[in-house]
This record gives sequence, structure tokens and C-alpha cells, in this order.
Amino acid sequence: MPLHHAVLALLTRRPNHGYELKARFEEAIGPQWGGLNIGHLYQILERLVRDGYVSRSQVTQTDRPDKNLYTLTEAGEAELRSWATTAWVRVGGFRDELFLKLLGASALGPQALTTLIESQRQTYLSELAGLARQRRAHAAEPLVAVLIDAAVAHTKADLELLDSAAQHLGPLAAAHDDTQTQAQGDTDVTGGSRAESA
Repeated sequence: MPLHHAVLALLTRRPNHGYELKARFEEAIGPQWGGLNIGHLYQILERLVRDGYVSRSQVTQTDRPDKNLYTLTEAGEAELRSWATTAWVRVGGFRDELFLKLLGASALGPQALTTLIESQRQTYLSELAGLARQRRAHAAEPLVAVLIDAAVAHTKADLELLDSAAQHLGPLAAAHDDTQTQAQGDTDVTGGSRAESA
């Protein structure tokens, strides 16, 4: 539950209420992650309170409605330390729509495969240009800079993957193309035979 742990991390410095946590999360993580839905954040906070990792107190305000203040507990700090100091292990495999697109394009033949690969290459190059701009804009924010560097590294790896896909799937696409051509020829011959016998 990485978002739960990110909330615990934000609470290590000081207690916060929900909207402060949302703003601090988005400032700390930057544009690569995307915004944090406030409704989802309150669900996370409810669960953290229920599990004893966070305590909740109410702060009375004279000019506005009372607000809930969330504070990290000792159990929450222990949970955060356990999570934050152990290696992350990928458990879901590599699921990416690109692999399904490569399947579809290679089934359609070499031209479709080439079209997909070149289109995807241009998309990745555009992403790299955008990431370079973000990196310059967030140079003074260490965590955001690290996340942008990770996005750059992933995008460069994706570009290399396209070269691998062209090399490995090219023969497969050509074989599919040959099979389709042969099947079309067989249909023509069969159709011709039927026409002659009629």
C-alpha cells in the first residue's frame, strides 16, 4: 500500500490535516505522479487511524468548521521504517499496453509493425523532451528530480525496447504476412475452381 506509507512519511515532520497532506504530497512528488484525490486520501487516513498508525484529534476553529489533525503514532513510525528500508519487489510482471499493440501489429504484417514502432518512437522522443523541460523546472526539488530522472531512464529503456521489438518481431510479422498471402492465394484458387465447375 505505497500511498498509505507515503502519507506516513509526510506525517513524520509534523501533524497535518487532509488538505495540507494533499498539497504536501503533490509538492513533494511533483507532476510525474499526478494529483492525489482528496476523497481517496481521507479513505487512506481512516484506514491508518483504524490500524493505529495515525491518531486523529479535532481542532476547533472560530471562523471556519473544525478540522481533523492527523499525527503519526509510534506504531506508524515503526510501520514506515519497516516498509521504507526494505527492497521493492515487482510482483505483477510487466503489463504494458505496448506489448499488446506489438502483438496486434506483428499479426497484421511488417508494414503495421513498422508504423507502430515509428509512431511509438516519436511519442517517446516527445516524452523525453518534455521530461527535460520538467527536470530544468524542478532542479531545486530533490525528490521530484529523482522521479523525473527515473521517468527519463524508463523512457530511454522503452526506446531501446522498440529496437529489440523490430529485430525480434520483424521475422514474425513477415511470416504472418506470407501466411496471409498464401491463404489469400488458396482462396482465389478455390474460388476459381468453384467458378470453373459451375
